[in-house]
Amino acid sequence: MEEVAPSLLLALSMAALVLLTQCTFSLQSELMFSSRLIHRFSDEMRALMDADVDVQRQKMNVGSQHPLLFPSAGSKTISGGNDYGWLHYTYIAVGVPSVSFLVALDTGSDLLWLPCDCVQCAKLSDNDENEYNPSHSSTSKTITCSHELCELGSTCKNLRQPCPYTVNYASTATSSSGSLVEDILHLAADGVNGSNTYVRAPIIIGCGKKQSGGYLDGIAPDGLLGLGLSDVSVPSFLAKSGVTRNSFSLCFGESGSGNIYFGDQGPSTQRTTPFLPKDGKYITYIIGVENFCIGTKCLDQTSFKAQFDSGTSFTLLPDGIYKAVVEEFDRQAHATKITFDGVPFDHCYKSSSQELLETPSVTIKLSVNNTFLVRNPLFVVNDSQGGIVGVCLAIQSSPTEMGLIGQNFMTGYRLVFDRENLTLGWSHSRCQPLRGGDTIGSNASSPISLPTTTEQQRAPPNTHAVGPAVAGRTPSAAFMLNSSCLLLLLLISSTMV
Repeated sequence: MEEVAPSLLLALSMAALVLLTQCTFSLQSELMFSSRLIHRFSDEMRALMDADVDVQRQKMNVGSQHPLLFPSAGSKTISGGNDYGWLHYTYIAVGVPSVSFLVALDTGSDLLWLPCDCVQCAKLSDNDENEYNPSHSSTSKTITCSHELCELGSTCKNLRQPCPYTVNYASTATSSSGSLVEDILHLAADGVNGSNTYVRAPIIIGCGKKQSGGYLDGIAPDGLLGLGLSDVSVPSFLAKSGVTRNSFSLCFGESGSGNIYFGDQGPSTQRTTPFLPKDGKYITYIIGVENFCIGTKCLDQTSFKAQFDSGTSFTLLPDGIYKAVVEEFDRQAHATKITFDGVPFDHCYKSSSQELLETPSVTIKLSVNNTFLVRNPLFVVNDSQGGIVGVCLAIQSSPTEMGLIGQNFMTGYRLVFDRENLTLGWSHSRCQPLRGGDTIGSNASSPISLPTTTEQQRAPPNTHAVGPAVAGRTPSAAFMLNSSCLLLLLLISSTMV
């Protein structure tokens, strides 16, 4: 072989050093990930091997960057209801084989419940397939009275019997009751090249055998997704598994559509305010309001606490504060007041499609001088032909000291319920999908399953699960880099010999 020039040897040596450094780092990353995978999911990995799942061909999304998750059918939310009971909904899929449900989104409660083995339920929104039947799902498990999340366990005659539940809601005589089961919630995350990654997350579901009150009127015929702070809520299960951050966002667009994301902590430019405890505990999303402002005037003595509740259609204020707000709004509106039969608002004004009313702005002043501008505080009243005949200030009076910020005040914002940092974040948004959340999921046949709720109970504190995985994808970029490195190093070595 001919002798290689010293300058060429030096160049080749430097190239080999750079490649070796990059390859070693890449290989170390792969090995570090593998050790986490085996340590945290050894039982699950054996189950996957038994199921002939080719783990080497899967793309793993883990590490410091947690993925945003959304329902496998897509992140989109839609609004619906009757004239005075509008809520926002999204499609979720549960069980194996999966069944889809159009559930109401409620930050004011915790449990996900579905119509199930119905004794007294509302008429289903689609067909009989929308009734959840645990016996038809191969992944369902009974939650017994001995389970740590069985709140009514002390009332059971036998700790092995199914755990009963009853949830009473703020609306008059509105409740859901039945028994608890564990099953799979199908979720998705953005993958590479616009494709989605799928994950099956074990959660607790209320098998809602009996509903009452507003639920019989069809407010949530397919069930309700509680997004609250308790351990039984879906965000809590996802965070405890380590698959995503302990946070989620809701965005309700002015057109009526929006989106939901689990793990979203919002943009760095968002405004924030802290959640407040109640009786020393963080049990729901309560914020502190320093002042209500109408136009440029901020009203004195309008400080109160309010719960951010997407399950409430319209905003309720403590009675004294309500009177101060509507009186100042009246004073600045300069419009003809009018009363509409059947409309639940006291302060309405005459308007028309041709002459829209100009009204003062409504702003909530929060802690640290942060302000929350209510983008549309009005409720439009239409005649039988759809023409505008008036508008109402969509605020109601409450006899309690705690206010409720309903979904009508949330419109036009990306709202981040950051449970990790106990803050509410908000930023103006058109509620477009974040990355690939609008992609409709069509194949969740080979996702990695997270630990069951029972396994999560046994997990040591502060452990983290790995993220979702997609089976049947091409080798990862890191794997391809390692192969290329080895090939190039071999070529360089052969040249230097």
